[in-house]
Amino acid sequence: MDIEQIRQKAEEYLPSETELLKQLIAIPSVKGEPEEGAPFGWECRRVLEFAEKTLKDDGFVVKNVDNYVVTAQMDEREPELGILAHLDVVPVAGQSWTADPFTADVREGRIYGRGSIDDKGPAAAIITCMRIIRDMKIPLKRNFRLILGSDEENGSSDLEYYLKHEKFPPMLFTPDADWPLVVGEKGNIRYEISGEYAPCDIVSLTGGSVINAVPERAQAVLTHDIEIEHHYDGVTFTKEQLPDGNYQITAVGRGAHASTPQNGVNALTALLAVLSGNVEDSLLGGVIGAVSMHFPFGEWDGESAGIKTSDKLSGALTAVLSVADCHDGRYRFFMDSRFPVTARGEDTVKLLDDDFALIGGHSILCMEPHLVDENSEFVQQLLAAYEDMTGEKGFCRYIGGGTYVHETSNGVAFGAEWTTENNMHGADEFIGIDELRRDTEIYLAAILKLCC
Repeated sequence: MDIEQIRQKAEEYLPSETELLKQLIAIPSVKGEPEEGAPFGWECRRVLEFAEKTLKDDGFVVKNVDNYVVTAQMDEREPELGILAHLDVVPVAGQSWTADPFTADVREGRIYGRGSIDDKGPAAAIITCMRIIRDMKIPLKRNFRLILGSDEENGSSDLEYYLKHEKFPPMLFTPDADWPLVVGEKGNIRYEISGEYAPCDIVSLTGGSVINAVPERAQAVLTHDIEIEHHYDGVTFTKEQLPDGNYQITAVGRGAHASTPQNGVNALTALLAVLSGNVEDSLLGGVIGAVSMHFPFGEWDGESAGIKTSDKLSGALTAVLSVADCHDGRYRFFMDSRFPVTARGEDTVKLLDDDFALIGGHSILCMEPHLVDENSEFVQQLLAAYEDMTGEKGFCRYIGGGTYVHETSNGVAFGAEWTTENNMHGADEFIGIDELRRDTEIYLAAILKLCC
C-alpha cells in the first residue's frame, strides 16, 4: 500500500473504529477485587472477554491467557513484532466529569470517556489496522501479535503472568505515550507515609484517588470553623457546616498525570497549606504540617523534600503528593516521583526515608529507568513510518511517564498522544476523532514497513 491508500483506508474504517471505541469505553474496566477467574475484578475480565470475542469474530488467531491478557495475531506463525496495549483504566472517583465517563460522549470532533486516550483509543486503532490488512489480503512476511493487558495502571502484574506462559517478540512497541517515539522513561518511586493518631479536631482528611495523578479534589472535616486567609492560584474552596455540627472544607483544583504535574493544580497540597497552623497541636496536625512543608503547594520538583535533581536527557525529577486518607485513627499519604534516566532510585528513597522515618515513611515501589538505543534499526523504521505519514521529522523522546514497556529489554513507546490537553487520568478525558484516524495511518504504515 502506498501513502494515499493508507490514508484512504484509515478514513474508510473510521466509523467502525469509532464504534469499537465506544463499546470499549462502555465497560468500566477499573481494577476491582480479585475473584476466581477474574484476577483484576469482573470489569477487567469483561473488557478482555469483549476484546476476545470481537477479535475471534474478526477471524484472527486469538488466545486468552487466564483473563490476564488477550492476544490476537494474523495467523499461527511465531510473531516477530509485538504491539502492547491495555484495556484497564484509572478510577473516576473524585473527578468532575461533565458527562458519564463510561458512555462515550461525541462532540466537537472529540470522543470523551474514560480510557479514550489511555489506552482504549490506541487499542482500537491497532485492531482497525488488523482489519484493514485482513480485508485487503495483504501478505505479510512477518507475523505480528497484539497483546491486550488489563493491569497496566496498577503495576503491570498482568505482564508478569503473561511472561510465565509466553515471550515477547524481538520487536515491541506500545501505543501509549507521546508521538513520535519514546526510548527513555524516568524511574518511578511511590512512597507512603502512614501511622496511627489519637482523636483530635481533624475528623477526616481525604484527597486524590490514584497515586499516579495530581489530585483534583481534597476534603477535610473539622470540629471547628477556620478562615482561609491565602489565595492559591487555580484552587476553589468551599465550606459548609454539616448536620452534626462539624465543618467540611472542600478544595477543587485540576487533575493531571503525575509525570506532568505542571499541567495540573494540586488540590491536596493547597488544602494541607490551609490546615497547617489552623488545627490544634496533635499528632495528626504535626504530620500534616510536616507533609505540607515537604510538599508545598505549587512545587513539583521535590526541592523542599530534598530530592531535586535533573539530567540533560530526561529533565527534572517530579514529585507529587497525590493521595491522602486520614480517618478513624489512621493516616496515610502517598507520593509519586519520576526521577531522571541517569539517576538511581535507591538514592532518592534513602533521602525520603531519612526525612520521614519518625512519621512512618517507606517506599512501596522503586522502579529504575528504562532506556533503548535510539539508533537501532527498529527505532529508525518506526520513525520512518511516522515521517512518511506526517511529513514531519521524527525524533526520540525521554519522558516521565512509565509506559507498558518500562520493564522490557527492547520495548519502545510509539504514539498515540498529539497533545497534553487530552485530560488523561483526569475528568473529561478525550481523544480527537481526527487524531484517532491519524494514529491508524501511522500504525498501519509501521506494521507494513516492519512486516512486509
